[in-house]
Amino acid sequence: MSKRVIHTDAAPAAIGPYSQAVRAGDFVFTAGQIGLDPDTGQMVPGGIEAQTRQALRNLQAVLEAAGASLSQVVKTTVFLQDMNDFAAMNAVYATFFPSEPPARSAVQAAALPKGALVEIEAVAYSPRS
Repeated sequence: MSKRVIHTDAAPAAIGPYSQAVRAGDFVFTAGQIGLDPDTGQMVPGGIEAQTRQALRNLQAVLEAAGASLSQVVKTTVFLQDMNDFAAMNAVYATFFPSEPPARSAVQAAALPKGALVEIEAVAYSPRS
């Protein structure tokens, strides 16, 4: 099995000693993505909906850099600063996974990096052709 570190400038750079994603064989494992604008390095304004949308766009960019897509995601984990934001996050999330959504866990975290309201990580199954 081969292992390849994934990096793209289309998503925020890692803010620690980790990779944006790692491709291991036919699987892509992403680091958690938050609502940072990759161009400015700042959290997007607009609350949970805007941060969820940006986190998923960042996730999409990382997956694409690995040769995968959101349609190949088999599992996500969503970390919320406040579980009361679940419904609003879920409404945005559903627009990125309109059919056959991946398995998902959602948990409340005491704190997230850079004061984020949401962080989302994924595992994708993306066979190499």
